[in-house]
This record gives sequence, structure tokens and C-alpha cells, in this order.
Amino acid sequence: MFVLVNGLIAAGCLGGMAAAQSIYSCVDGNGRKHTSDRPIAECTDRTQRELSPQGTTRRVVGPTLTAQELAVQEQKEKIAAEARNLALEEKRRDRALLSRYPSKAVHDKERVQAIEQVNEVIKASAKRSQELTEQRAVVSLEMEFYKKDPGKAPAAIKRRVEENDSSMAVQKRFLAEQDLEKQRVNLRFDEELVKLKQLWEMASGVGTAPAATSAATPAAHIKSAPKNP
Repeated sequence: MFVLVNGLIAAGCLGGMAAAQSIYSCVDGNGRKHTSDRPIAECTDRTQRELSPQGTTRRVVGPTLTAQELAVQEQKEKIAAEARNLALEEKRRDRALLSRYPSKAVHDKERVQAIEQVNEVIKASAKRSQELTEQRAVVSLEMEFYKKDPGKAPAAIKRRVEENDSSMAVQKRFLAEQDLEKQRVNLRFDEELVKLKQLWEMASGVGTAPAATSAATPAAHIKSAPKNP
């Protein structure tokens, strides 16, 4: 037990001696060279070299930054990290897009399906608008009895007229929104197609280049082969 404790103490001492063997070296702003066994206060504004006892450079210690310089550096690192994350996210989206649409035919098919869905909604809304128009014709016919003095029309008829007007306005706005939705769908597919063309070209270039090379080799071999007499 005594030997073990002494061994640990000795190892600790040797470790401390090894740590103290580092030598810091620098040249200050006045051109004077400094050496020390710890970072040099006169060179906090410039780089210092940490040397081994043999004189080889272990590492280069950068200048100590002011609070403002540190804030600027942190901001630069933050911007760089955000740029890297954006690049990784863009690559992820590209892979997902290429996986979903491996060819133009697949992309075109989904565009048609998306437009058809909007057209179905428009068709249902147009049907509802036609029903409201027919209802309004009936109400207008009833209002003919009160043409000279519409104020004498029963409250129930007036309410039906107001409800019909309100419903017609809602349907009109809804149809306009669906027309815009169709434009948005086409715009989305147009933008995707621009990106997909680039991705398809890249994918085909990677996939077909080796095949083209291997296919050309036998042809060249046949061409160079001597003809039989």
C-alpha cells in the first residue's frame, strides 16, 4: 500500500513537471522577444507559440480577443453555421424531390392530378352557384307581388333574399380563390420542374458516364483489330 501511494505521488510530480516544461515564446509590439513557462501577458494582442523543451512548436495560441472582437467572431461563426445548415437542408430537399419525381412523366402526372382536384372543387362550387341562381329566380318571382312597394314584402321573403345574396357572394369569392389556387399549383410545379431538370441531368450524368465509357471500349477494340486476310 505504501509503495502504491508513493508511486501515485511520483507519477503526479512527473505529470506536473511535464506540464511545466512548455515554453511560450513571442515578440511584443516593440519588437522584444519574450519567453516564459506560461502565456505571456505582453503578447495577449498577438500570437504566441507554445514550444516543447526540444524547441518544436506544440501549438500556436491566438491573440486574446476583446469583448467586441469576440462578439464579431461569434456572429461570423453563427452565420457560417446557418449557411451550412441551409446547404444541408437544401440537399435533403433535393434528395426528397428526386425520390418523389424520378422522371418528368411522374411529375407531369401528379400535376394533372393536382389540377383535376382543384377543378372538381370548382365544379362543385359552380353547381352550388347554379342552385342559388335558381333559388333567387323563385324568390324574385315572389317579390313581383311587392314590386311597387318592396317594403311591404313579408319578413320571410326578405330574409330569403338576403341569405341568397350572401350565399352568392360567398360562392363568388370561393370560385375566385380556386382560380388562384390553380395558378399556385401550376407555379409550384413549374418551379419544381426547373430544379428537377438540374437534378435529373446530374443523376443521369453520374449514372451513364461509366456505361458510355465501357460501351466505347469494345468498339475501339474492334476498330483497331486487324482484318483477317
